[in-house]
Amino acid sequence: MSTRKHTALPKAQILIEALPWLTRHHGKIVVIKFGGNAMVNEELKAAFAQDVVFLRHAGLKPVVVHGGGPQISAALDKHGIVSEFKAGLRVTTEDAMDVVRMVLVGQVQRELVGLLNQHGPLAVGLTGEDAHTMTATKHTPEIDGESVDIGRVGEITGIDTGALEALLADGRIPVVSSIARSADDGHVYNVNADTAAAAIAAALGAETLMVLTDVEGLYEDWPNSDEVISRLTASQLEKLLPDLSSGMVPKMEGCLHAVRNGVTTARVIDGRVQHSILLEIFTDEGIGTMVVPDEPGGDAQ
Repeated sequence: MSTRKHTALPKAQILIEALPWLTRHHGKIVVIKFGGNAMVNEELKAAFAQDVVFLRHAGLKPVVVHGGGPQISAALDKHGIVSEFKAGLRVTTEDAMDVVRMVLVGQVQRELVGLLNQHGPLAVGLTGEDAHTMTATKHTPEIDGESVDIGRVGEITGIDTGALEALLADGRIPVVSSIARSADDGHVYNVNADTAAAAIAAALGAETLMVLTDVEGLYEDWPNSDEVISRLTASQLEKLLPDLSSGMVPKMEGCLHAVRNGVTTARVIDGRVQHSILLEIFTDEGIGTMVVPDEPGGDAQ
């Protein structure tokens, strides 16, 4: 009897620690951007699916948004299409766009939906094209003051949350691929998944945006220190943006957009840690970097 007591008690304490967080998040929408290592490592993928299903059964309403960088690169190689990046974005020709769409919708999304649905009839896959969930226009970045054509890369112009809200109301977990159709020219565009997740979180009035990355969070003074900033305000983040590494910029810009547009908190968390989502949402410490809106009327320090 005593051994049973000893092994069960820590489990009960862990559940009780989660109670205030469960209460706080009950019925709230959480948008999770799935990417990085968590996307290619089998164990991490399975743990991610368990976490998302746990959130759903704990009374939250998770929405998953994904890209597919590594898978797209591999498929383009296979088709003999060279991957080129400009201004941190993949140059996407018409041929490349066909491959991108095929990989995101036919491979990455299907696999994720399959992993989630091992736990019940929960996940439904859709793309930004479905029910006008995302509308985009052609994105033309400026490099050294010159506008550069990078092909079928889109900038989000609108979000229609109707289909997502209907799925959430039905208890489903939407899994959204980050491609969108343009209202201007009817073409389909590849959209940065960090940006898409942030726009969807803001449009849904989500409680939280979580972005999985391959780092522990936002570092205080990288590369001189690996101290992670655990919490910062929108204004503090805005000051840091110009000095961030190119890979972190869309993630942190997404977090900034989210909290400036009604999302209560945005977090960057380490997707290389199993169950990082549960650790971040249901423990007192949290494990990543949390961005919060500026205090109303407060000093934006």
